Amino acid sequence: MGFLKQFYRNVLCDGSPIMSRRDFERLPKLEIESHLSTTTYGDFTLTGAVRPSFNLRIVPEQGYKHDWYRDDWNQTSIPVLIVSVSAEQLFDTFLDLLDPLGDTVDVVLETSHQRNGGFHTDLYREAIDLPILKSFLYDFEEMLLNDGCTGIAVLNPSIPVEVQFDEHKMLIIYAKNFWNFETILKQHHIPNKETMRFLTEAEHIHSTRNEYLQRFSELQFTLGIDDECPLIL
Repeated sequence: MGFLKQFYRNVLCDGSPIMSRRDFERLPKLEIESHLSTTTYGDFTLTGAVRPSFNLRIVPEQGYKHDWYRDDWNQTSIPVLIVSVSAEQLFDTFLDLLDPLGDTVDVVLETSHQRNGGFHTDLYREAIDLPILKSFLYDFEEMLLNDGCTGIAVLNPSIPVEVQFDEHKMLIIYAKNFWNFETILKQHHIPNKETMRFLTEAEHIHSTRNEYLQRFSELQFTLGIDDECPLIL
């Protein structure tokens, strides 16, 4: 199988904005290979899940900033903390950020496997003990880090607070007070950069593999989440 054929088989373009297949076809094969094999930018290392645009309009970096999520449907705004963490400390940072949620949490698995047009499915599991959830997630660390079609959100609706580990492998925190979370980020030496930009703000590439779909199904089974009850389509 040729390189480009294998590439198109393994890459899912999902998100907004994205790079189209036509954009790739305009680039030399060696240039594509070089770009996709680049994982380190300065002291920041990407996971296998996503790559920036070829023109590097936004260069990946570590840091976090405050922002707002605006729900146009309900005419509300929710404060958020957006975090970008280098691959070698990303998973541990995510797990530590779950501690302020309390002893019992809800979980949402997010998947865009075998879907087109940026749509994804959210699958919900209520009431799982946080230590048990963390032990399960450790078993699926490789897939969670490197699959550009899988995301997970952990929340406590009674607070309410949510920590999202999205398909871009960014950490997004929804809360009224970020003090506990910023303390954890400082412990991991992740700096506050209010002017930083993220890969999602420019063209980017998502990547997945067939085995990640199987691992996603295994995680879904492990968490006891039923296919018949998606939260969002």
